[in-house]
Amino acid sequence: MERPIEKITPFIVMDILARARQMPDAVHMEVGEPDLPPSERVTEAYIKAIKDRRFFYTPAKGLPELRERIAEYYSREYRVNVSPERIIITPGTSGAFLVVFALLTNEDRTLVLTDPSYPCYKNFMYFLNREPLFVPVSRDTDYELRAEMLDALQGIGAVMISSPSNPTGGLYSEETLKNLIFYAEEHGYWFISDEIYHGLVYEGRARSALEYSDNVVVINSFSKYFCMPGFRIGWMILPEALVRKAEVVVQNIFIAANTPAQYAALEAFDAPYLLKVRETFKERRDYLYNALRGIFEIDVFPEGAFYIWADISRYSNDSLSFAERLLAESKVAVTPGVDFGSNETANHIRLAYTRSISELQEGVERIKAFIERL
Repeated sequence: MERPIEKITPFIVMDILARARQMPDAVHMEVGEPDLPPSERVTEAYIKAIKDRRFFYTPAKGLPELRERIAEYYSREYRVNVSPERIIITPGTSGAFLVVFALLTNEDRTLVLTDPSYPCYKNFMYFLNREPLFVPVSRDTDYELRAEMLDALQGIGAVMISSPSNPTGGLYSEETLKNLIFYAEEHGYWFISDEIYHGLVYEGRARSALEYSDNVVVINSFSKYFCMPGFRIGWMILPEALVRKAEVVVQNIFIAANTPAQYAALEAFDAPYLLKVRETFKERRDYLYNALRGIFEIDVFPEGAFYIWADISRYSNDSLSFAERLLAESKVAVTPGVDFGSNETANHIRLAYTRSISELQEGVERIKAFIERL
């Protein structure tokens, strides 16, 4: 019998990225990596940390001053009081997911994910030799998981959502978020909120799960909004009952997160610069959404993140073949929907607006020409 760990699948977008990088004139609309640099304060702090020989292990939970800075951020942005003792710095969100999934699930109580969703979630579970449960979501539910969808499921240890969402860019409504949190508490399982795209919200307001309960797990990172993907610094905010357990796992698996990167992250909360980051991505979103909706059906308006989830069914029912041909014939790299699950994903592609508008314009023109040749 195939074990879950043997089900780990390739991250297709990374294979496409590797091929696209061999094409000097390729238009990159595939990978979810901001092209903008971090604040100059970040890079200066990183260099200074190395010059000052600040490259030794930090405590497993991370620099106390960084955890305090994150707690201040939550107080300012969400008006919630979070003790720095509940915050653990991790090697990106990936480190946080592995620790949290290991603690909150087992062979009998598993993780509920939406289909489609970020592909690494399920692969982290497979790595732990556990089978996640998938709930199909679509335009009929605004790609939101709803509490009533959980009624028929058995063996739940935790439920996880991302808002804004990868791959759709959709933002969970306050009502849906609250209902899910209260439902999870009522039924005795954990609620995990992936908030990595918070800050990159262009309509409405992103609500942190911490605004409604202290008994939730929140995961975030400096990779997206703060434009620090290669620094590999994330964090998790945990209920008090889980902090020591998670700390022990981190001590053994990671020892601690990257030390110079933690000092750099202290300078990431540069409000004027972050405002420019948000405005830049909003301008790109507005251009690409309006340019594409005459070409593809777009199931959900992308209120946040930097993705558009496009329905290609009028042209193809094989998103992998469509993406591969688009790259080979027109040198435009996009992510095939099948990277994100099996629920209608063969009819979708994800396009990232992580390039300048001039590059996006070139990409749109190439996509139009490619479709005309189909």
